[in-house]
Amino acid sequence: MKCVIFEDNQVDHFLPLAYTRGVFELRTGAMSLAAKVERAVGKQADAFLVRDYLAATVAQRYATVAVNRLSGCRGEETLFVNARVCGHGWTPPKDRVAVWKGEQLAAWRTTDEVSGITDYAGLVKAAFKSPRVEFQGTWFGYIWDVMLANPEQTTADFKAAGRSGIEGKMHESSVVYGPKDQVYVGPGAEIHPFVCIDTQHGPVTLDAGVEVHPYTRIEGPCYVGPKSILLGAKIREGCSIGTMCRVGGEVEESIIHGYSNKYHDGFLGHAYVGEWVNLGALTTNSDLKNDYTTVSIKMGKQTIDTGSTKVGSFIADHVKTSIGTLLNTGTVVGAMAICVAMGEPLPKSIPSFAWLLNGVIGKGFGLTALLKTARIAMSRRKVEMTAADEQLYRHLFELTKEERLEAVHKARRMSAAAHSAG
Repeated sequence: MKCVIFEDNQVDHFLPLAYTRGVFELRTGAMSLAAKVERAVGKQADAFLVRDYLAATVAQRYATVAVNRLSGCRGEETLFVNARVCGHGWTPPKDRVAVWKGEQLAAWRTTDEVSGITDYAGLVKAAFKSPRVEFQGTWFGYIWDVMLANPEQTTADFKAAGRSGIEGKMHESSVVYGPKDQVYVGPGAEIHPFVCIDTQHGPVTLDAGVEVHPYTRIEGPCYVGPKSILLGAKIREGCSIGTMCRVGGEVEESIIHGYSNKYHDGFLGHAYVGEWVNLGALTTNSDLKNDYTTVSIKMGKQTIDTGSTKVGSFIADHVKTSIGTLLNTGTVVGAMAICVAMGEPLPKSIPSFAWLLNGVIGKGFGLTALLKTARIAMSRRKVEMTAADEQLYRHLFELTKEERLEAVHKARRMSAAAHSAG
């Protein structure tokens, strides 16, 4: 049997993080959504169906997986799975049926010829011919669902991995406070003196090569990815930190995808941070409104109620914030945006590639300058920006142009009105 993981027609529900990655590449718990589906199916994906502009960069990251090509499925029984399906706790269909979540195709198992399918519309048309069953399991409707599921998914992934014990080094003055079988310290990891790993409320995984500096407290459930460094941090429950991050200050129930810096003090709560992000010293987000009502988020031209009282920020790849930056509840910051502190919370929606200076959204110095900065940031982790990476950002720059210019023109009108009133 072949396995194909696909995006549907509601990718915009997962922006701004999904601007630069497939929805199946989003993380919750210790792994990506794709990895959870693969675990449920019992095999690696054979192909991905993803937006055309992402195909080249996704292919870079998954050398053994066909991207937007189903020729390898010709003549084979094939299981299609929507990227929004949470693999944990989900049972793939054994029969040849189409599984639906409302009007969205969640999965389809078939022996029909599928090699000519190129997109979600074609997939839906073909699946309509199969018997229909309703989806049973966890479904990610929006990006905040991925973030809010993180504590539960981190616990589930620890159990599924079946790893515990100290393979790396742990100083004798550091302690595990709680069940010791709920800790895994991977090979090459090093726990410095005066570190507390609290497993009373969930497991903690510190993967290969992780380094934990003195006076760090880590509360489970928590996952820290390979070669990340915790610097005297207060890692509260429900955090997932990806590969090669530098994290200090206080973090609670948040996902940091990978290669990002939150080196200094400041609070990050109920947030999802992408890759190559640098949060300046004392950058802090709110994740709870003063009146304790549910948080709404601006997505495109819509404002959507998340249904949760605990929602922080969603920060896309290559974002930079200055020292003292304050982010309000439900703030969305687009890819490569530059945010400079203004002494009060920033606007709740900052477009991709925009610069926020003195409280005004502007175009900044343009894409060339942003790409140059991105190359420098990546080189610090010995990673090179490829031609495909650059092409992705050039496409994304055009894709987000209308939203950015609308915000710039609005800011100019407000500035002119304030000047006239003065």
